[in-house]
Amino acid sequence: MTAVDPRPAITPSPGASGDGRPSRSPAAVAKAYLALTKPRIIELLLCTTIPTMVLAADGLPGLLVTVATLVGGFLAAGSANALNCYIDRDIDAVMHRTEGRPLATGAVSPREALLFGLALGAASVVLFATVVNWLSAALSVLAIAFYVLVYTLVLKRRTAQNIVWGGAAGCMPVLIGWAAVTGSLSWAPVVLFAVVFLWTPPHYWPLAMRFRDDYATAGVPMLPVVATEAVVAGQVVVYSWAMVAASLLLWPVASMGWVYGALALVLGAAFLREAHALQARARAGVRGAALKPMRLFHGSISYLSLLFLAVAIDPLLR
Repeated sequence: MTAVDPRPAITPSPGASGDGRPSRSPAAVAKAYLALTKPRIIELLLCTTIPTMVLAADGLPGLLVTVATLVGGFLAAGSANALNCYIDRDIDAVMHRTEGRPLATGAVSPREALLFGLALGAASVVLFATVVNWLSAALSVLAIAFYVLVYTLVLKRRTAQNIVWGGAAGCMPVLIGWAAVTGSLSWAPVVLFAVVFLWTPPHYWPLAMRFRDDYATAGVPMLPVVATEAVVAGQVVVYSWAMVAASLLLWPVASMGWVYGALALVLGAAFLREAHALQARARAGVRGAALKPMRLFHGSISYLSLLFLAVAIDPLLR
C-alpha cells in the first residue's frame, strides 16, 4: 500500500526553480555557497598558517608558496565545512545558532552542498600537489577526512569528548603551513599543533555552555549537555593550563626570542585569569547568562590571534 502525503501538492510559481525553491540571484547563490564554507572559522584557521610559515622560513616565505598555501587551505577547510553542513543538516535545522545556514533554509540543496564540498576538496589537493608539495597535499586530505569522517560522522553524536579529538582537524593548518615551506615536519610545528589542540576545548566549551539547550534539543552530547557547569569549567581550566604550558614550550623548542616569550606569558596569564573566573562563577552556583561563558569564548579568539602574531613577529625581529 502506498502512503498518502496529507500535505497539499506545491506547484512551483513562475519565479520558482524546478525543485520548488524560490529563484535566486547570482549574488544570493554565491553568498549561500560561501556560507557553506563557514568563512569566519576559516579566518581563524588561516591566522595560524601564515605565522607558522614565517617561523618555518625564519623570515618571509616566498609569495607563490604563501598564496598557494592560503588558497589551498581555504579550499580544504571550506570542503570540510561544507561536507559537515551536508551531514549535520538535520541538526542545523533545529538549533537556533545554525538555523540560518544554507541547507537549513533551503538556499542550497543537499546534493549541491555535497558536490560543492567534494569539488573544493579535490581542488585543494590538486593545488597543493602541483604548486606546493605532496606532503602539504597529503596533510590537507588528512585534515578533511578527519573532520568529516572521524569528528562529524563518528564522534560528534556519540561522545562528550567530541570536540577534544575532533579539534585535531583544526590544528592541521600549522602542519600544512610548515610543510609547505620546508617540505618536512619537525618539533616546532608539533608544539604549535599541541597549542591549538589544547586551545580548542576552552574555546568551544564556553560556546557550548551558552547554547546548551540547542545542543540538548539536537541530541548532541556536548560536555555542557551531560555535565554540570562546575565540571565543564573545571575541564576548561585544566586544558587552559596545558595550553599555556605548550605555548611556553615553543620558546626553547623553536629558539624563540624575548618578544614571543613575553607575549606568551602575558597572554597566558590573561587567559588563565578568565578561565579561573568562569570556574569561580560556576562553583558559586551562577547559571545562564550570568555565568558569562562568552567572555572566555571571545577572549580565546583574541588569545590565539595575538599568540600567533607573536610567532610571526619574533623571527622577523631576529
